[in-house]
Amino acid sequence: MKYMVLLSMAETVGPPPAELMDAMNAHIGEAIANGTLLDTGGLGPTSTGALLTLRAGAIARIDGPYAEAKEIVGGYAVLDVRSVEEATEQARRMLSLHQEFWPGWEGSVEVRPVFGPPPEDGGA
Repeated sequence: MKYMVLLSMAETVGPPPAELMDAMNAHIGEAIANGTLLDTGGLGPTSTGALLTLRAGAIARIDGPYAEAKEIVGGYAVLDVRSVEEATEQARRMLSLHQEFWPGWEGSVEVRPVFGPPPEDGGA
């Protein structure tokens, strides 16, 4: 089953340390090799994006940064694992790398199932 992992943090934390990136790249390589990681990436700053809202029947665009946001989604991963427990363990490993290689960093990881169309082969 596919799971989306969303890494959230304060936007003002700055760039990650090189040691964290090296550790994450090693972890990513292992997860790709064993088939559990389908896609991953970091997201650019909110100042380079836009937020679209639908309120009271009107669509509006808000350009970043978003002053009211305490945390932003800074990265994501799409996993293909057997259970939410396996997805949660992968997310825990990601957080533990942040804990080890980026002292003082704070954030959260959300793990959610991805729903989509059934496989073309009917799941067989």
